[in-house]
Amino acid sequence: MKNNYWLLIFLLLGCFFSSCKKFSYYQINPNLPTQADPSLLLPNVEQIFFSTISVENEFSCRYLVNTEGADNSQYYGWSRGTFNYSNLSQVVKMEQEAARVNKPNYKYLGKFFSSYFIVGTTQMFGDVPYSQAELSLINNDFSAAASHPAYDKQEAIYLQVLNDLKLASDSLSDAGGLINNDLIYGGSVTQWKKAINSYYLRVLMSLSLHANDATLNIAQRFNDVVSNPTKYPLFASNADNAQLTYYDIAGSRYPYFNDSNSKIYYLMDNSFVQLLKGLQDPRLFVYAAPEASAAGLAPTNFNAYAGLQGSAVISVNQQQQSLGNGSQFNTRYYFEPANEPSVLMGYAELQFLLSEAVIRGWITGNANSYYIAGITAAMQFSDYNFPAAQGVPYTGQLYTNNDIQTYLSQPSIPLKTGTEIQQIITQKYISMFMNTGLQPFFENLRTGFPVFEVAGAGVVNQVNGVNAVPKRWMYPIDEIGNNATNVNNAIKSQYPGGDNINGVMWLLQQQ
Repeated sequence: MKNNYWLLIFLLLGCFFSSCKKFSYYQINPNLPTQADPSLLLPNVEQIFFSTISVENEFSCRYLVNTEGADNSQYYGWSRGTFNYSNLSQVVKMEQEAARVNKPNYKYLGKFFSSYFIVGTTQMFGDVPYSQAELSLINNDFSAAASHPAYDKQEAIYLQVLNDLKLASDSLSDAGGLINNDLIYGGSVTQWKKAINSYYLRVLMSLSLHANDATLNIAQRFNDVVSNPTKYPLFASNADNAQLTYYDIAGSRYPYFNDSNSKIYYLMDNSFVQLLKGLQDPRLFVYAAPEASAAGLAPTNFNAYAGLQGSAVISVNQQQQSLGNGSQFNTRYYFEPANEPSVLMGYAELQFLLSEAVIRGWITGNANSYYIAGITAAMQFSDYNFPAAQGVPYTGQLYTNNDIQTYLSQPSIPLKTGTEIQQIITQKYISMFMNTGLQPFFENLRTGFPVFEVAGAGVVNQVNGVNAVPKRWMYPIDEIGNNATNVNNAIKSQYPGGDNINGVMWLLQQQ
């Protein structure tokens, strides 16, 4: 059945609502068909928002190194980002159609997707247009005035998101109608509630630097959800993961299947490899391939793996690769058409959130138990079973449940007083390899963990003459041309040094 859904997506892609060039951030094209059952819109929305796998994210997060050329993501040389409000227009259209045909569950799913969209957008830039931009979409307002929306304060955006997520969770019900063509949960209202409530906790944790803000009331909101599992169900296992599954069918395969660049240019970052080797973490065996210079060593031998320095100049890494040094990322990422699902958020992440919440005093419970449950779930998710004839000289699983227990029993794994947050975020980081979009990067900005290596001469970005990880993206160039007054007001109110990638947004300022 799900395969049929995927086919439906690609039949519909050609007729979905595109954007006028002038208003491309905010509006849909009024000259295209404007009515469709929300069940026909949902698969496209899900595909957009659940496609979280990108090597560009891996370069930024110090998982992978690109040896094809100097990559701005790897060397922190980016400047402007994009808003992609056309994605929001898809969600708003689904909500409109849900109201038209009286299928409210699609409206409440729309609240989740719009929340996910705007959180990711504001985490990249700071203040962004939201309330006026969304209103123009809802009202089908294509006037010139609607192309100049004001920028919402980041705190106000988060308050709106928290309210919208709560509304979505409270309002989804079996009485709200069937959720047809659902690629993620097959129409299960309960599963969607679990996903929305779990994501709500992620949003609250992203605000941890503002835990003392009485308006946000983060700790109480977090506790209200965790202490009432009947009203607010959460992920209970990996089976509940909010994820998009791939199939060996044209158009629905893993995004890097048969990708020529993946076969040649994508190697492991040495800082990540050394982290895994230091912890004797068997996930290294399924994340990476043995380096060419380690011929003869078993794929379960930690000595068979090494990485390249992500911050080194490109010529150095190209030379190292030519000598057979450095592990490529595992062949399964380009040989296996189905591979792993694309995870928006999973059970393992939820357990790490609960562990951190205990440490911060937001909820009661055993932080180490949550933490160990998160590691276990993450390792079970990544315990890839290599099929035969996949381009590798081994098949089956490279670690077992016994290996997981051996890993957990090491003295270095349980939480230690004084380093709990670092350990939790580090394990969360390990679990998010080739998944969850830029979430590991945002976690690094929030907590400082793990430390992203920037010592090499290849790093472009600097603060006061010292190599540094950027804090944000600059506003899109189209905004400078089409919405100058509002974007300039937003820059002045947030960033005294102007619109640059080292500006510290409200979210990252310790209260």
